[in-house]
Amino acid sequence: MNKNIKLEVRNITKVFGKHPQKGISLLNEGLSKSEIFEKTKQTIGLDNVNFEVYDGEIFVIMGLSGSGKSTLLRCLNRLIEPTKGEILIDGQNITDMNPEELRNTRRNKLGMVFQNFALLPHRSVLDNVAYGLEIQGIPKEERYLKALEAIETVGLKGQENSRITQLSGGMKQRVGLARALANDPDILLMDEAFSALDPLIRSDMQDELLSLEDRVQKTIIFVSHDLDEALKIGDRIALMKDGEIVQIGTPEEILTEPADSYVSRFVAGVDRSKILTAESVMKRPDPIISINSGPRVAIQLMKDHGISSIYVVEGKNRRLKGIVMIGDVLEALKKGKSLESVMIPDTPRVAPDMPLKEVIPLIADSQYPLAVVNDSGKLLGIIVRASVLGALAISGEIEQDEVPEEKASEESASGDKIPEEKPPEEKTPEEKTPEEKPPEKTVSIGKNEGEDGQPPEGSGGSGNIINNGIDSGPVPAEAGANNGAPAKAPDRSDTMPGSEVKTC
Repeated sequence: MNKNIKLEVRNITKVFGKHPQKGISLLNEGLSKSEIFEKTKQTIGLDNVNFEVYDGEIFVIMGLSGSGKSTLLRCLNRLIEPTKGEILIDGQNITDMNPEELRNTRRNKLGMVFQNFALLPHRSVLDNVAYGLEIQGIPKEERYLKALEAIETVGLKGQENSRITQLSGGMKQRVGLARALANDPDILLMDEAFSALDPLIRSDMQDELLSLEDRVQKTIIFVSHDLDEALKIGDRIALMKDGEIVQIGTPEEILTEPADSYVSRFVAGVDRSKILTAESVMKRPDPIISINSGPRVAIQLMKDHGISSIYVVEGKNRRLKGIVMIGDVLEALKKGKSLESVMIPDTPRVAPDMPLKEVIPLIADSQYPLAVVNDSGKLLGIIVRASVLGALAISGEIEQDEVPEEKASEESASGDKIPEEKPPEEKTPEEKTPEEKPPEKTVSIGKNEGEDGQPPEGSGGSGNIINNGIDSGPVPAEAGANNGAPAKAPDRSDTMPGSEVKTC
């Protein structure tokens, strides 16, 4: 989708009634929709609506019944005349057009798909699709050729001679869509086009619309009252209430940054894992190291940041090559090997637009964080378990079966979830005496919170620590502590407590 403005709505207001200017005056005085109706019996359909739609965008207008969404859509092609304001298509103001200019604009630039199909039952599928071309005076052979192309585009090839009465609801809606496409319009206006369909058919049609958009690259303005539908198909969403637009934003923005309490209530209960993407939960991939650097540099970076692994990239574009672990890097330093020789190249990777719902099982099964890379392999960020859980926790959607086992001890200690059974000998952290506290582990580097396991072989586990990445010779363990206390890693965790590998 590019950012060229295809359609622009400026200060559109619609007042239904015999004296619309009275309604406009009271609106300017700050009266509400209900107050104006009580005083004048004029109904405010739209109140000073403004927005832009970009070329190739699916722009969804949604709201509850009576919010003004269908009125707004019909103002865009002047099936309903706005009381005031401007509507620009490719820079041309259609509110100033005479009837002939408006007809030409409707024929060439606008196509409409209705909720109730609006098909001619006595005509075949082919003749229904070709109807708009027929009334334009297009020769029969030419209009049938265009109609057949449109029928194939919507997946109805072979149904050209079927009667409308022989078709299912989903097939009828495809005919309506094909009829709109036959004119090859720049903009498709779709008024709750799928709301009359059964849930499974509706979902199929939503998928078909997205597939169609990829192929034909039309600008689509879609009206819906179904939030899940809007979140699924919309590039951006305009949420309406009482004839006004309350918020415009991407699905993610609507969910995570609601403009007010009305929007918050509207989106309450939505499964955010279907909407949030890898890009929305990833962390900045710092630090990283060049594949041309040596083991000492890697050791120093890991020590400075309190981590036990680091991602390896190549070139100024940060093309991901792999990941190295502290134990392997220390071994490479001792044996004089290069960083690349101990690099793990097959690290898990995801695209930035992957839905969080698909990311969750991947991060749960991986001992490393997930690398987020673009099509050229550039490292954009990393995803760790904590960031995924944090994103879902915002919406209160973390269920017991979604919480990794290593999280259970934290939840038990905090009182959030209490284990049903516990071995008699097992004690909670609060019940443990100082004598029962597990012995502290000797670490070779500032480890991340929750990291278990003995230091890697060759990492100086027997009283050795890393000395600024310069040499790996034995150094007293006290050297890494302040006033005799063990060195503490930065307050940062790349995996949940209890994981075997701590990553950057």
